[in-house]
Amino acid sequence: MCGFVQPRFTPPGPATRQLKTIAHPLNSRDRPPGYTKAPSLALRPQSPQSRSDQLAERKAAEQDVFLREVDDALRQDEMSGFFKRYGLPVGAAIVAALLGLAGFLWWQHSQRQDAGERGEQFTLALDRAEAGQLAEADKMLGTVAGDTGTGSAAAATLMRAGIAAQQGRTDEAAKLFAQVAADGDAPKPFRDLATIRDVALRFDAMPPQQVIDRLKPLAVAGNPWFGSAGELVGMAYMKQGRNDLAGPLFAAISKDKEAPEALRRRVRQLAGLLGVDAIEDPGKAVAEQLDQTAPQ
Repeated sequence: MCGFVQPRFTPPGPATRQLKTIAHPLNSRDRPPGYTKAPSLALRPQSPQSRSDQLAERKAAEQDVFLREVDDALRQDEMSGFFKRYGLPVGAAIVAALLGLAGFLWWQHSQRQDAGERGEQFTLALDRAEAGQLAEADKMLGTVAGDTGTGSAAAATLMRAGIAAQQGRTDEAAKLFAQVAADGDAPKPFRDLATIRDVALRFDAMPPQQVIDRLKPLAVAGNPWFGSAGELVGMAYMKQGRNDLAGPLFAAISKDKEAPEALRRRVRQLAGLLGVDAIEDPGKAVAEQLDQTAPQ
């Protein structure tokens, strides 16, 4: 029978102590060269807000809300007072402005509608005049001419004057032409045409100087009415015996490319009678003379 044998304890020798020291340097209190302790990263706890600070913050917030409510109330009172004091005048002004705008829009629409009706009436009158129904055309033109101050009214009056002249009613025609010539609201071309036609109808009864005074502003080279007005002015010069002024004027008109060809031939002959050479192409002038003298 074998009994239990207790192991014998052997104390560590120098070699064992040296191995433990080398393998586990952290177990020793000595630190190796270059060792630095890591800084602590823990945050310090903040001290809790005091009771007095919390009460002050709450009081400031309540005061801010109160001030905003007071400001809103003051603004409402100001607006209410403004409308009580100025509400009626402002409302009346707005209503007046709206009524004025509505009136202007209605007037503009009415003007356009009236212009369309006048244009249609004028066109029908032209058709009647071309068809030889002068009396009916004159009646329709009288309706259009009644709307004074418009271009269509001036044109209608000119047509009525032309119808009167064609029918031999010279005095009435001259009166209508003079009416358009004196109308400051009529377009300038209409007024100039009416002046020339008025002077042409009453040329024989007018003093020559009056003819010159009325038409000389139009008898200028470059003016659209240079030919028509210049011919009458030249004839007025001839009535005064001032052929030295009439001849060069006729010659200038004959060289105006914008003047009607019939008018240029007429004044060229007048210039020749007064001793002023206005012929640019002698061969063309001879051919025109032969055409005029040839039997029809």
